[in-house]
Amino acid sequence: MAYVTGTALLAALVVGCTTDTGTGGSAADSKPGETPVAVAAPGKYRTLPEPCGAVATSTLKDLLTGAAELSEEQQKKVYEGTADVTYNTDRRVGCRWKSEAPSSSHTLSIDFERVVSYDPVVSDDDRAREVYTEKETSAGLTSPSATPDSADSSTKDGAKDGTKDSAKDGTKGTKKPTSPAASDPASDSTSDSTSGSGSDSASHALAVPTPEGGNTEGGNTDGGSGGPDESLQPRVLDDLGDNAFLDDLLTRAGSTAQHRTVSVVFRTSNVIVTVEYTEQPTVSSMVPDSKELQEKAQAVARNLVDKFSE
Repeated sequence: MAYVTGTALLAALVVGCTTDTGTGGSAADSKPGETPVAVAAPGKYRTLPEPCGAVATSTLKDLLTGAAELSEEQQKKVYEGTADVTYNTDRRVGCRWKSEAPSSSHTLSIDFERVVSYDPVVSDDDRAREVYTEKETSAGLTSPSATPDSADSSTKDGAKDGTKDSAKDGTKGTKKPTSPAASDPASDSTSDSTSGSGSDSASHALAVPTPEGGNTEGGNTDGGSGGPDESLQPRVLDDLGDNAFLDDLLTRAGSTAQHRTVSVVFRTSNVIVTVEYTEQPTVSSMVPDSKELQEKAQAVARNLVDKFSE
């Protein structure tokens, strides 16, 4: 009978355990026939800026004109703003500023939302794009740039056709600053005026000064021609972040003063930013100027885009 020493037996066991099985070491990690699933890349942004410090004081002074008449201590309080109450500051934060003046009041608010995808095969950016598109659609706009294949010519053609169809149906389609789509703001005004007196109503139509010095809805004048200035209609913005749109809402509440809110929403990677700028005159016959509010709201949005680029 042959005897095997302890050392020889141990060597044999080691050789047997380390013999190549032909699976490349992946047998324990995957089952036969299964394809490993690639995990989507995380979003670019992991945190959010401090919202009440995101807008420069010089900008706030320009937007909140009534604050200039306040005492130094009151001005400081106005410019500090009021932070929104949130329960996860890594996911959502916001701030709000308001000033009162004898002729009107102004309110500015900003909101930062960091989108996170909980689906391992969907990236944070893709999920943020979906959330942004939902907001754009809710505003009555459509944008080829909201999809990854924005350069596809068929998509662009479809967007143009969709704009024409939506105009016929009374809804807004794609509108861009350089080539605005046709729209009929007067139809919005007509529907609002027939909705019943004394009831709350809102309109995306713009305002045009009347000869008596008051204002009426129907669109800003276009170079003195009397037609609507379509460049001020709610529209998609091509040069702000990855995707962006502007909405312009004029709200009336019975006999009280009308107030206008301009919203600029843009996406940069996995963060969605919303800027809202509101003016409410104290005199009910006055309508806030759409062009001025839009320009100031867009200026705030562009400054915020630069902050994310730093």
